[in-house]
Amino acid sequence: MLEIGRQKSKLTIGVPKETIFQENRVLLVPDGVNLLSRHGHQVLIEANAGSSAHFTDHEYSEAGGQIVYSPKEVFKADIIMKVSPVSATEIEMLKPKQTIFSALQISMQNEEFFRGLMSKKVTALAFELIRDKANSFPVIRAMSEIAGSTTIFIAAEYLSDPEYGRGKMFGGFTGIRPSEVVIIGAGTVGEYAARSAMGLGALVKIFDNSVFRLRRLQNNLGIRIFTSILHPAVLLESLKAADVVVGAIHVKDGKTPCLISEEMIGEMKDGAIIIDVSIDQGGCFETSKPTTHKNPVFKKHGITHYCVPNIPSKVPHTASQALNNIFVPIVLDIGTEGGIENLLKTDLGVRQGVYLYNGTSTNPFISKNFNLPFQDMDLLMAAFH
Repeated sequence: MLEIGRQKSKLTIGVPKETIFQENRVLLVPDGVNLLSRHGHQVLIEANAGSSAHFTDHEYSEAGGQIVYSPKEVFKADIIMKVSPVSATEIEMLKPKQTIFSALQISMQNEEFFRGLMSKKVTALAFELIRDKANSFPVIRAMSEIAGSTTIFIAAEYLSDPEYGRGKMFGGFTGIRPSEVVIIGAGTVGEYAARSAMGLGALVKIFDNSVFRLRRLQNNLGIRIFTSILHPAVLLESLKAADVVVGAIHVKDGKTPCLISEEMIGEMKDGAIIIDVSIDQGGCFETSKPTTHKNPVFKKHGITHYCVPNIPSKVPHTASQALNNIFVPIVLDIGTEGGIENLLKTDLGVRQGVYLYNGTSTNPFISKNFNLPFQDMDLLMAAFH
């Protein structure tokens, strides 16, 4: 037992304060810090790193975290854990052999970003590429579930507003026609939006171009609801009756197709609500333009548009806990296995999240798009072995 104990790594984990506008989430919450500390790891938390998500420095220090007062202190850690991609200033603070867990947001990056990271000889893992034992993407799924449910509560808030909505209660009420909700996209966001809307008594209609996705969503909900492929005439008829329309189309690469024209929006009821969850990828309504958590809505043709990218950041306490529950077990495994290299040899799901390994690009899509030299991760792992 003592021999095994010696092989384990004691890690230093750094959690910097997010600097990107409106990123309110934090990757580790006090419960996670407590678990890591109890396993002998040191966690450095930059002062106020969790304040936007309502986790105080006092809670972190009580959980065994060490509060530090400059990002430079945090960036001395073996593992850096943050939500948004590292900024140019943060890249400057990195050291060789460090491991970074963060979102990648590939559509926002350029060659300079990747070359900066490569010059620091770091290993970087992207949230959106990591897979779990079921070969699905746990971070994308968790954030999509939160975004889908939150979308309906946002819609209910604006629908009841006398200025932006119709002064109407969302859902159903005895003797009164229920709210009608149209959801475009039958993925995770669409499924969780449908669950929340139906739970409040609304009449839900779901559109998607994939019959497979529509059937899977119906099976997941365990109830027969209105589903249709994206037939323009059927869609327009539903839009005219809708109180709320949710755009939840997600594409793997590139920009979301614009599915709802300005002309179609002009036919909708005055005071109806549009929530474009696809705005992260350009949006699926012709009238959409990105808004912020501070100024989330605008009206066009009498329709209230909510087009805030990163909806989970509206509920940062919940979203941070969901992220913490995914990443704490991974960090514990790194410690148990005696380092990130050992974990990557045995855990294929986490390995798929790696896009830079010791400064080498291991993601063919990134290498091709940003003109970077590529090495196959499996070959690197074999060489390490």
